[in-house]
Amino acid sequence: MTMAALMQSVIVGWQVYELSHNVLWLGFIGLAEVIPQVGISLFAGHYIDLYNRRKIVTYTTFLLILGSIILLIYSSDAAYFSSRFGIIPIFASIFLTGFARGILGPAQVALLGQLVPRNLYANAATWNSANWQVAAVLGPAIGGLVYGFWGIVPAYSLVLGLYTLSVFIIMFIKSRRHEVIETSEGVFTRIRSGIDFVFKTPELLGAFTLDMFAVLFGGAVAMLPVFASDILHIGPQGLGLLRACPAIGAILMAFILMFRPPERETGKILFVSVIGFGLCMISFALSKSFILSGLLLILSGAFDNVSVVIRATVLQLFTPDDMRGRVASVNGIFIGSSNELGAFESGVAAKLMGLVPSVVFGGIMTLAVVFTTIKINKPLRRLSLRARM
Repeated sequence: MTMAALMQSVIVGWQVYELSHNVLWLGFIGLAEVIPQVGISLFAGHYIDLYNRRKIVTYTTFLLILGSIILLIYSSDAAYFSSRFGIIPIFASIFLTGFARGILGPAQVALLGQLVPRNLYANAATWNSANWQVAAVLGPAIGGLVYGFWGIVPAYSLVLGLYTLSVFIIMFIKSRRHEVIETSEGVFTRIRSGIDFVFKTPELLGAFTLDMFAVLFGGAVAMLPVFASDILHIGPQGLGLLRACPAIGAILMAFILMFRPPERETGKILFVSVIGFGLCMISFALSKSFILSGLLLILSGAFDNVSVVIRATVLQLFTPDDMRGRVASVNGIFIGSSNELGAFESGVAAKLMGLVPSVVFGGIMTLAVVFTTIKINKPLRRLSLRARM
């Protein structure tokens, strides 16, 4: 599923820029995805805590399949469909993908808590992240290569095939049933209780907020098609490789974390990793070398993966099972939406400030957020996961 999603992201980004040659439209891709994701996420969390989480993941994947079918049909005769509908079908598919992600994100997080015992949460988060990153390497690279060498229809056909395969794989997952507490509380009351839990737990709130603003301001992924086309001149094949670089760094870091999980002085490690991420983004913006840019993205992925593992472990350790869906949905709004809002912010900033200055500005803002969080969130600064296991 991850391979297909990120493969589709690379193809859509290049296709939209090729049709429009406007960086602002790349930003609108993120906005079109984040609106339905945020809109459905909190309601999804409520139902995830009440019903079979594996079935929710399975059924929601069919929405991703539908979105990929729309893109495949549109691209089969792009000249005809674009002359009649413009790029509206592309954005309709993106909207559908965002809706599905708003459900899938918290459902998958909650399901993970049913599959492994508490003392293995940190290690499970590391393996889960490593698995995700392997797919994140293969997806963009294969997507860019297939698009570049064989065309857009074979590329979208492969996306559809991978989504379909993922449905069958999910059906065979066996998990223990989570306990559902009978309650007369209404939907909005239960949603509010999940939000209140996050805001009353400084470790959760700090980790979520830190990652949200770091991704919101520091991510340059949405602008990679422009860097690849106008600055590095490497085409869709090179774009796929650039998109894969952060995941390569994350995989390398995951192997380190498997043997040395960040269980002691966790808060300090989290802050250092986000600072490193921000510095990588600033340096990437200033680079005009494909090799140097790739290395900086690899390093940024390594730093980011430390943050991902810590945040995922904190969520599992600090949240009771009967609230995981709701808390994960809040996390999805904080983190998942920040990727798409970050894409929108990047597009608008690039349009107003220019491409390179906008990414440098984002990196500086990331550093400002880190130092502000260090100052005001003492529990996160003192966090040690070992004490919670």
